[in-house]
Amino acid sequence: MSRAAARSGFIHRRRRGAELVLLLMSLAVGVGGYAAVGLGVDGEVPADIIGYGGWLAALVLACHLVIRWTAPYADPVLLPIVSALNGLGLAMIYRIDQANGGSLAAQQLTWMTVGVVLFIVVLLTLQDHRRLQAFTYTSGLAAIVLLLLPLMPGIGTEIRGARIWISVAGFSFQPGEVAKVLLVIAFAGYLVLHRDALALAGRRLLFIDLPRGRDLGPILGMWLISLGILVFQRDLGSSLLFFGLFLVMLYIATERPGWIVVGALMFLGGAALAYQLFGHVRTRVLVWLDPFGYDSGYQVIQAMYGMAWGGLVGRGWGLGDPMQTPVRESDFIVAALGEELGLTGVIAIILLYALVVERGLRTALVCRDAFGKLVASGLALVLALQVFVIIGGVTKLIPLTGLTTPFLSYGGSSLVANWVIIALLLRISDQARRPLPDFGTHGPGDDSGDDATQVVRMR
Repeated sequence: MSRAAARSGFIHRRRRGAELVLLLMSLAVGVGGYAAVGLGVDGEVPADIIGYGGWLAALVLACHLVIRWTAPYADPVLLPIVSALNGLGLAMIYRIDQANGGSLAAQQLTWMTVGVVLFIVVLLTLQDHRRLQAFTYTSGLAAIVLLLLPLMPGIGTEIRGARIWISVAGFSFQPGEVAKVLLVIAFAGYLVLHRDALALAGRRLLFIDLPRGRDLGPILGMWLISLGILVFQRDLGSSLLFFGLFLVMLYIATERPGWIVVGALMFLGGAALAYQLFGHVRTRVLVWLDPFGYDSGYQVIQAMYGMAWGGLVGRGWGLGDPMQTPVRESDFIVAALGEELGLTGVIAIILLYALVVERGLRTALVCRDAFGKLVASGLALVLALQVFVIIGGVTKLIPLTGLTTPFLSYGGSSLVANWVIIALLLRISDQARRPLPDFGTHGPGDDSGDDATQVVRMR
């Protein structure tokens, strides 16, 4: 065992063979779901299953080969999980197509191809995730511009009450999906530079050290941005996502519960103000409390009926009636899956998301640099918050918002952005799991002086 290995006490193995086995299992899930839909609807396996399954296999095997070549120590579990989720989403969208004669599944497969191409491009071009730190402020500025684009006349488009889309040359695009990746990079770079000042305590109140007043500028700025998204774009989901992301990353960087207290109070104050001043916010809350009392509660009611009809094990692929659920291919795809796969299927999907988040946070734990720790944490938190907000809204745990379910919902912007997120996590995990070169105790490989965030420390 090398000296570096002796210091760390553990050497990660490449596990590419295990990844290949898991990928084959994920393909069985995706292609099996596609075949089950055909059997349930038409009583026979879809005629194009060889072409569909072959293309799906080609995409994930291409990802696997690129990982073997460019990131051999990357986490072996992430890619198979997202492959299974993507396959399940394609099968469900195909099921909806069978009911209404649409072609959304073919379009979604095209978007998956674009996402995989960008996944490969990221792994090939980004050899070291620390280079992204040089784009801290550029990423932040680009994210703000992207968030403002839907408000511009001429290209901004309002869909289902939310102005979060732009339409250019016949193509619709949701800039917020790209902005969330850029914001993670911007937040991580900023917190690495300023976390020492932000970690200084101010007044102590009820055993909690509150931050100093002079340090409240960043969280106040992010609070105003999230309120702007809520007011001008009417997008409660993105508002929750961006502010929650910054707040949790701030806590991870500083280990100060006071930031959580201040952020929660600011959020509650903003939410109460928005409830009093803006009708669309008030409607969301009232529908959440009593969906049967308002016409706009129709979506939630239909989703609840569908999931209730699915019961514990579901009606079976192709045997339910997801067409009764509005927006079933996008925001309410979990309700449609709950109807056909039951509570058991939904729990299995949530567990897959939990594994993705756990692998992302595990990557943050073993990462050797503070910037990589925060980026990995932020990317994992983006997925966790997005899943919580949308599934919590569909199941009436929290007020309904308009986010997509990662890798499941129909939508090119979301799918492509999420594949890029997985590529970044794999790039960071590759460098985090690589054995350190043995340069001696005080050589370049000595990590004793590396930065660590306040919460996620080196072993």
